[in-house]
Amino acid sequence: MKKFDVVVIGSGPGGYVSAIRCAQLGFNTALIEKYNTLGGTCLNVGCIPSKALLDSSHHYDDAQNHFEKHGIDLGKISLNFKQMIDRKNEVVAQTTGGINYLMDKNKITVFNGFGSFKDASHINIAQADGSIETIEAAKIIIATGSKPSSLPFIKVDKKHVITSTEALSLTEVPKHLIIIGGGVIGLELGQVYLRLGAQVSVIEFMPSIIPNMDSMLAKELQRSLKKQGMKFYTGHKVTSVKAGTKESVVIADDKKGNPIEFKGDYVLVAVGRRPYTDNLGLENAGVKLTERGQVETNAQLQTNVSNIYAIGDVVKGAMLAHKAEEEGVMVAEIMAGQKPHINYNLIPGVVYTWPEVASVGQTEEQLIEAGIAFKSGSFPMRALGRARASMDIDGQVKILADAKTDEILGVHIIGARAADMIAEAVTAMEFRASAEDVARMSHAHPTYTEAIKEAALAATENRAIHI
Repeated sequence: MKKFDVVVIGSGPGGYVSAIRCAQLGFNTALIEKYNTLGGTCLNVGCIPSKALLDSSHHYDDAQNHFEKHGIDLGKISLNFKQMIDRKNEVVAQTTGGINYLMDKNKITVFNGFGSFKDASHINIAQADGSIETIEAAKIIIATGSKPSSLPFIKVDKKHVITSTEALSLTEVPKHLIIIGGGVIGLELGQVYLRLGAQVSVIEFMPSIIPNMDSMLAKELQRSLKKQGMKFYTGHKVTSVKAGTKESVVIADDKKGNPIEFKGDYVLVAVGRRPYTDNLGLENAGVKLTERGQVETNAQLQTNVSNIYAIGDVVKGAMLAHKAEEEGVMVAEIMAGQKPHINYNLIPGVVYTWPEVASVGQTEEQLIEAGIAFKSGSFPMRALGRARASMDIDGQVKILADAKTDEILGVHIIGARAADMIAEAVTAMEFRASAEDVARMSHAHPTYTEAIKEAALAATENRAIHI
């Protein structure tokens, strides 16, 4: 029987990063993945392929609607949707192939098969041919991620009523895509197909889209996407979904309780994700789950079984690839006797629509609920020379700072390259910067990040210069 210091179950961003860090720290490490390619949901059917389609569709939209304004005349533009999907697949293959290289480089043993607990120190790996190999591990890290959620009455046939996985590999552009759920996944994929010519309707149960983010971001994003042609039905409760080969029907009660009928050729169910622990055999190891189906852990991400840890989507917290990576590194270092930490308040959230949305720290609503006195400064993107030069004038930056100490408590950005800009806010908040600190930093001109400086100026005695 093969024995390892550490065995990681699951090769998503949390799992493979944790395995690499374990190997760097001198542990004899193994990684178990049930699929033929490494990288988990994020690299195969999540972050990477969705961003590839977002970028491709963005280029198509620019060529259709914006190039002429820039003085670029291309004549009639046509869509080669198959090539767009093929390119997405190439990006995925290159990225997942890179993980294979990293496993070889770090001398990590990879097992392809379904891993499940035989007991607290032994893992059974079911191979494709039906055989089972058992390996022994001193320590085990559960990194099995999450799967798309649904509603109890919805039957996902994966043909016309689909999840994000199927939405990434359609063979045609929908005529009318009905999206159930106004969160990150639904909006990103909705914008892809909106750009390619689909009618897109978003049905959201909550009063606003992206309900967990600052309300300013939700209002600005909905305004921008509505201007692009996306239709929104917030405060609507879906009551039934009927799949059809040519037309599917969704019934939802509006804000007054009146039933509204939606008809489309595709229905995308994007109501969130659930921890994936199916058939993992946790009971054989004695590992406890929470009421929400997550693996129960302490502050060190250690389960109730001392040699077993869990990270990423399978434990509490935001289901984000970068959160899983940080947890994977932390667990490896804890096992090596180090003292790492994660400030969960400073893990940014991003929506990769255009304009992009990015947020870190506390929202205005959270500060009000907590009774924390704060001051706010905002700056619109349309007041930036860089934004006007690129024709990306939608959005704004909002900075929330402590009313007494001026320490930055939250930064909320919507606009071009917000996903990259948020790193400045994370850095500032990691070092407990004040709004005044950021206001006095020199920002290159012309850049989008000048909006962060201006918002910081606005938060300190309303000193914004360019508005």
